[in-house]
Formats: sequence, C-alpha cells, structure tokens
Amino acid sequence: MNSATDFSQPDPLDGSGLVVVDKPAGMTSHDVVGKLRRIFRTKKVGHAGTLDPMATGVLVAGIRRGTKFLAHMVAADKTYQATIRLGAATTTDDAEGDFLPATTIEDGLNQEQVSVRLSGLSDDDIAAAVASWTGTVEQVPAKVSAVKIAGKRAHQRVREGEDVEIPARTVTINQFTVHSIRRGSDDEIGTAFIDIACTVTCSSGTYIRSLARDIGSDLGVGGHLTKLRRTHVGPYGLSDAATLDELADNPQLSLSLDDALQRSYPHWQVTEQQAIDLSMGKRLPACGLDGVVVAIAPNGRAIALVTETTGARAEIKTVFVARPSTL
Repeated sequence: MNSATDFSQPDPLDGSGLVVVDKPAGMTSHDVVGKLRRIFRTKKVGHAGTLDPMATGVLVAGIRRGTKFLAHMVAADKTYQATIRLGAATTTDDAEGDFLPATTIEDGLNQEQVSVRLSGLSDDDIAAAVASWTGTVEQVPAKVSAVKIAGKRAHQRVREGEDVEIPARTVTINQFTVHSIRRGSDDEIGTAFIDIACTVTCSSGTYIRSLARDIGSDLGVGGHLTKLRRTHVGPYGLSDAATLDELADNPQLSLSLDDALQRSYPHWQVTEQQAIDLSMGKRLPACGLDGVVVAIAPNGRAIALVTETTGARAEIKTVFVARPSTL
C-alpha cells in the first residue's frame, strides 16, 4: 500500500485544493494571489483565468498541490454578466481607458454624427450585431491584454509606447443573451449612449471587452465595457465563492483536490493495484475509456487524471497524477 490507498497514512493532499474567490473590483488577479498566500501561509498559490481589475466575480485559485491542477482546467468555458456601452470607444475597450475621438470609428466622423447614428439604432440592429458575434468567431484581443507577443505581455508593450498588433484568434461564444437595452445620456461628457445588459458564455481566451469594441465598431458608433462580473469558470460558480474578507476570517478551501477533480471529470473506479500503479505514473491496459477521466481508488481518493491512447498500442496513460507515490 501507499498513501494513495492507505487511510492509515496521513493524506499528503491535506490542505491542497481550490479556493474560489469572489474578486472585488480594483484588484488585479495577482493582488488576489498575494492576499491568499498570506491567508493560507504558503507561497504555493496560483490562479486560472485572469480577471481585469475592473471585473468582479469568480477567480479560481489553486492552493499547494492544487496549483498543479490549474493547467487542466484553464480551458473551461466561462460565463459573464456584462454591460456594453455603445456610443464611444476607449483606449482599453473598457471604462478604465481614455475616450477615443469619433474619428477612430470612421475617418471624418464627429461626436454629433455618432449621436445621430446612435439615435437611429433599433433594438433589432443591436440584436443582429450580437448574433453576428455568436458561435465560432475570429476575435482580436484588446491591446492592453495579457496576451504574449514574442514573450512579452501586450499591455507591457503598450505601456512602453509600442504600437501593438495582435493576431486574431478563434473563440466560441456559446451563449450571448441580451437582457435589456437602455438609452440615456452622460451629462458630464455631453454624449448619448446605449447600455446593453447581457450574459455571455464563452470559451477560454475570449475577451468580453473586445466583444464590446467590435459590436460598437460594427454598428458604427463605438463601444466599450462598463461592467463585468464572472459568474462561472467551468463547474465552479459564485455559490462556491468566498470574499477575501471571509477567507481572512475563516481560511478554508472551497474544494479539496479530491472534490475538484471529481467535480470536473467523469469518474473511473480502479482497483487498489491500479491506483498504486497510476500513482507511480505507470501505464495500464486499454479498457475503452472516453476522453479524460479521474481514476478513483477503492477508498474514494482521486489518484490521477488519465486518458486512453488509440491505435495498435492503445493503453491508459496519466495526464496529471494527483497523488504521486513520491509524496
């Protein structure tokens, strides 16, 4: 027996797992990681899926060995509640940037002409623009994003004065639901606007503020994001989340690594010997597994994520060993 299968031995994964944070506005994801390192008294903290400082909501962090699992969940679909404001573009595609002149929408256009266009937009026009950005689309990330260009973040290059060109990437917008369309005016800057409150469920790597920019551009009036709240990352939602203040008062995992693995992947019950073999990274004979599954030992502990290769030498191999025999 080893610690993966023997309850008489201390569980090496005690204290390892995920913390789902309800991130407040005004903090970077890195700021949240710093707070969690102090709260849980460990340097082994990481996060999956960066949230911009303006955004709030679900930020999934790994604690101790939970950090090793993050790489296997970053591709999870995400759901956002957002407000897109039509009528002006900004340097960052969100409310934290500076307003761009109307000429950035179209050469020779002034703000009065933008307002005229805006007043002529119908709800059907907006619905058509939203529909065109639903499904599999080619999206150019925001220039002040965390996308790496030749090894350096795009936002770093922008801050250093570079003119950044980011190639388009394929993303999938599974759901783009408009809840309300509100028309108003900003007396401070003297311009009209249209606010679109919506829910977006999308693949990893999608930028919601880029959606705001592109919909505004398609409609010829400019657009940017004014509110963003992430409600789900894969199977983890706001119901799992705690605020940083709550965690400071009561430091506890949202999910153990066992719970996280078993919530995220289909289960495959293995024998004690198979569990021991997998904990050593050994390969097992093929048995018809479909996709990535989590191998569960007879004692209920998650041992590893595994997948089955195809071809003449089909076999089961580990993707991630949660409880290696070396622990």
